[in-house]
Amino acid sequence: MLTPYIHSFALFFSLLNPFLMSIYMIGMIRNSEARVFNKALIQGCIIAFVVFVLFAWGGETIFSKYLNVRFEAFQIFGGLIFLVIGYRYVFQGADTIGEMRGAPEHLAGTIAMPFMIGPGTISAAVVTGVGLPIGGAAIIIALTLTVTCSLLILMKFAHDHLRYKHAKYIDRYVDIVGRLSALLIGTIAVDMIITGIVGVVGDFPVLAS
Repeated sequence: MLTPYIHSFALFFSLLNPFLMSIYMIGMIRNSEARVFNKALIQGCIIAFVVFVLFAWGGETIFSKYLNVRFEAFQIFGGLIFLVIGYRYVFQGADTIGEMRGAPEHLAGTIAMPFMIGPGTISAAVVTGVGLPIGGAAIIIALTLTVTCSLLILMKFAHDHLRYKHAKYIDRYVDIVGRLSALLIGTIAVDMIITGIVGVVGDFPVLAS
């Protein structure tokens, strides 16, 4: 009975991936005060929670009825975005992510997007809403964001207290974990593109056959 909940949590957590987000936000972690960073992170999680619950409740109807677009098109485009990010990180490193952070005065919005509220996580919200009651989906989303936020705050605390004594190890962590996570991003991106294409082809029996 708990299997759908466990599966939904695992899916959300793997896509949010606080270890990857710590790489993405390395500039903020290095240059922001703990109080400012933690406040912005919590605000970003609240924004993400509202968006995820909305998509879990509305599902594919939001795309087909209100936005008048295919959900598969969103998956394909989101997959292409993730694919570009993953490709650039593998070959250019953390500097690539730094170019995408945005202005420091908009930390909450920058944290919320594009990784916390991204094509993959929105797709996961839709899938979670289909497989679980809206109350259960909201609990899973809240739990995942709480765990992610707590781990990122812990990473910020560790960085502030270890960056001078163990700077070379932190830099090595950033490089290795970042490139490995980029491979995961690329894999998820390709899967999203394939899923979107299969969904589009399935709507046309002639092409499917």
